[in-house]
Amino acid sequence: MGNQAVTFEEKKHVKLELHCHVGRAMHIFKGRWTFPIIKTLMDGTFRFKELERALHGINTRMLVKELKELEAEGIINRQAYATVPPTVEYSLTDKGKAMEPIIAEIEKWGVKYLQ
Repeated sequence: MGNQAVTFEEKKHVKLELHCHVGRAMHIFKGRWTFPIIKTLMDGTFRFKELERALHGINTRMLVKELKELEAEGIINRQAYATVPPTVEYSLTDKGKAMEPIIAEIEKWGVKYLQ
């Protein structure tokens, strides 16, 4: 049971994902909420609840998951303050800010072709 055959297509997909810059980038930006989170943070620093309110339709668990993944990839900064209650702020790193022209182009494409 443990030794399942791997098809050529599966091997090809793994190879592309590991060795292709587009595949590696898309692995980082795979979540439905990744681009909306980055686009929202382009407006500045947000506290968790502010970010949650700005992203209509996202649930708390999904936002936490996406933020952790983006932080692990170096796309966002998470700054926690020792206050009561605890304050946590999120902002883009330079790596995250570099996504701005890409997101702007995706937005232009959406305006033109998704109406």
